[in-house]
Amino acid sequence: MTTGSADRVTPRTHTKLSRQQIVGFWAAWSGWTLDGMDSVIYALVMTPALTELLPKSGIAATGTNVASIGSILFALFLAGWGFSFLWGPLADRFGRTRTLAATIFVFALFTGAAALAQTVWQLGLFRFLAGVGIGGEWALAGTFVAESWPEDRRKMGAGYLQTGYYVGFFIAAILNFTVGATYGWRAMFLCGVAPVVVAIVTLLRVKEPARWKRHKSEAKRTFQLAEIFSPFYRRRTIINAILVSVAIIGLWAGAVYEPTAISALAKQAGMSPLAATHMASYGTAILSFGTIIGCLALPALAERLGRKTTLALYFIGMLTTITLSFGWAFYLPNGLPVFLFTLFFLGFAGGNFAVFSLWLPEQYETRVRATAFAFTTSFGRFVGAGVNFLIAGAVSRMGTIGIPVALTASAFALGLLIVPFAMETRGQKLPE
Repeated sequence: MTTGSADRVTPRTHTKLSRQQIVGFWAAWSGWTLDGMDSVIYALVMTPALTELLPKSGIAATGTNVASIGSILFALFLAGWGFSFLWGPLADRFGRTRTLAATIFVFALFTGAAALAQTVWQLGLFRFLAGVGIGGEWALAGTFVAESWPEDRRKMGAGYLQTGYYVGFFIAAILNFTVGATYGWRAMFLCGVAPVVVAIVTLLRVKEPARWKRHKSEAKRTFQLAEIFSPFYRRRTIINAILVSVAIIGLWAGAVYEPTAISALAKQAGMSPLAATHMASYGTAILSFGTIIGCLALPALAERLGRKTTLALYFIGMLTTITLSFGWAFYLPNGLPVFLFTLFFLGFAGGNFAVFSLWLPEQYETRVRATAFAFTTSFGRFVGAGVNFLIAGAVSRMGTIGIPVALTASAFALGLLIVPFAMETRGQKLPE
């Protein structure tokens, strides 16, 4: 078995991207952007949506019920993400672009369907099905960019790609400030149908990477899910799954509960419901801006310091900022300004996800790359779903979201213990 791990990148000037590489990147980036938008729509509209739907479901719309049942519904969404590991083998066997288009179509369809929900259970079902599509997009977009861009450009391409998800946060914040504040939460979910256009463009205009074409016959003879747990790959697959799980716990603890935390702090400061909605949008924009900066900074750090050291630094940032924002600033007498200030740094550390877009493709051959990417990122969603059930129980018992979310920072302490056992790939070419 050849991995290309011994090959070294020859320093050279940046290779000029072809038109097809540019079009393919923007299709993948746009899909990931709209994926991010769809993901955070729920966080932004959770309070008004559940305030309306809980009474229709026979449940009192108290603040504690909104927070705890909101956590349960989000856990269902993450469970849907977990099942997205099924997209990986499809992409390895039948192609990156067609499978990528299918994931975009699925998450757009069921995000739009959420606008029709009449009970919290219907909303939970639609969010679960949307999660199945959303979870596959990251793995397939990351695999596509890694394989289609030239060796000397693909690392930065991974950083650029990851910014799309958080640009989607910006778009969702703008929509919440305008569409959501004016027309309500159902209109926000209807905006999630827009990615269908990207799916069509991806299918019609973007060609399969030449690297995948060279190995597609080999991939069709491989049982990918078994292969990534073969003796050769088992250790790195398990370690990668744990590290991504840690990152997912922290990301969603911060990103999903941030709008609800800001709304609570805004109301505590005497703001009207509309002003609280606008403030939640501002907070999401601050978080997103910080994360975009973190994503852009990461590839250069990973090239200079190595993948493992860079991830460890970002994990330290997440551990610190989640604790400060939810465990301290949230409980200050006038905590809103301080909470908003910490969000930028929480966002920057949340850029740790860019390392996986860069690092995971470097550890696997083409015939199993999408499967490995999809599995390691999907496993963490199941873990994240379990953590959200725990958060829901803690919120219900404690009557607050601050401490339960702050406790998720402890996951990064575990991550820091695991990082040294990961595979370092700095300076190595993408395996064939």
